[in-house]
Amino acid sequence: MSGGKVSFLVAGVQKGGTTALFDYLAELPGVQLPPVKEAHFFDDEERVDWTAPDYAPYHALFRDDGRLWGEATPIYLYWPNAVERIARYNPAMKLICIFRDPVERAWSHWKMEYAKRKETEPFGWCIREGRARMAAGAPYPGFHRVYSYVERGYYGRQLARLLRAFPRDQLLLLGSEQLRRDPAKVIARISAFLGIPAPIVPAAPQISHPAADITYPSTLTASDVSFLQRHYVEEMARFHALAGQPHLLD
Repeated sequence: MSGGKVSFLVAGVQKGGTTALFDYLAELPGVQLPPVKEAHFFDDEERVDWTAPDYAPYHALFRDDGRLWGEATPIYLYWPNAVERIARYNPAMKLICIFRDPVERAWSHWKMEYAKRKETEPFGWCIREGRARMAAGAPYPGFHRVYSYVERGYYGRQLARLLRAFPRDQLLLLGSEQLRRDPAKVIARISAFLGIPAPIVPAAPQISHPAADITYPSTLTASDVSFLQRHYVEEMARFHALAGQPHLLD
């Protein structure tokens, strides 16, 4: 039963397989999702007064039919205050986070923004000099919805923040490769985590959302990969230590 509140969230990470996961979850009889992925409620800085939030517009996304309410907005894990707002809304919230190799994630993120014409610069510049643009992020300098190619891969600090707000048994950490290789096993884990019956029929592979078939101004070079891998060394060490799953991203 929903209890009149959202019971679970897919809270991250962007470009980690959250769209495929949302589509899988939509097929589970025990859960109810909004018609469209990404409610963007807990990262809303314009329409919600966070000193006295009105949850009615959020709840209007759902019907009270006895199923668990859930939604998927991958920016929640990254965006300042979103995790804390979620904890205030529902301390018993269960959170599903699916992670992807941070270098691959950054590259996929850049291709998405370039295809949307929100980005015009080449990838190599964006992950180096272009990070200076983060300072102009509003309302939180240092955080940006578009240009955060590198920063959204700071999984260590994101997971640490999540663990400060929620007990570990309310978190389910997944790897995008796990979902790709064996979706039925992952969906069975999620069903057990949410306390709903697992589907009898194995999960059929969902259609992925590949990058737009356009001409990009750059490729992912060996230099870019090496630069980002070096940059993420400490962050990923912290992430794996907190996750307790050294092969989560394999």
